Amino acid sequence: MSRNYKFKNPEGLYFVSFATVFWIDVFVRLHYFDCLVRNLNYCVDNKGMEIYAWCIMPSHVHLVFRSTIQKPEDLIRDFKSLTSKQMIALIKDNNQESRREWLPNSFKKAGLANSNNTSNQFWQQHNKPIELWSAAVIDQKIDYTHNNPVVAGFVENDYDYLHSSARDYAGTKGLVKVIIT
Repeated sequence: MSRNYKFKNPEGLYFVSFATVFWIDVFVRLHYFDCLVRNLNYCVDNKGMEIYAWCIMPSHVHLVFRSTIQKPEDLIRDFKSLTSKQMIALIKDNNQESRREWLPNSFKKAGLANSNNTSNQFWQQHNKPIELWSAAVIDQKIDYTHNNPVVAGFVENDYDYLHSSARDYAGTKGLVKVIIT
């Protein structure tokens, strides 16, 4: 991993993006979104995660966050590990999932190609953390996060997208506990 993409300041505010292996559109069913939302709130309540912005897209997640208890890389690692196990189980147990065999096979293929894994790989390994050092950069990354569903054509207004903190910034209580800047 490049030095440009490391968590250098353990107390810093960071923008991270992480994607599913092969950029697979996994988050297309409500209970898959719910799994990530539940785990983000768990990290807020129990792991010292402060979330300033978030957005779940079909194949990736954007976060603006700070870790107050542990190193930010450990917090993201734990979040990704927990969600990957839960997501694979949800997919395998979902009788309505038309990709119930194909998705786990893709995760297994990615895991076999990665010496760091023993079986499955759900997320790509990198997070590309960018430390946010000024109010202007923080605002830019929050806007980028919130505009993802608009640019993708899912919604006309960022606050209409359910799985984003744009709702909180527009005055409507969202699904994840956030700190408004």
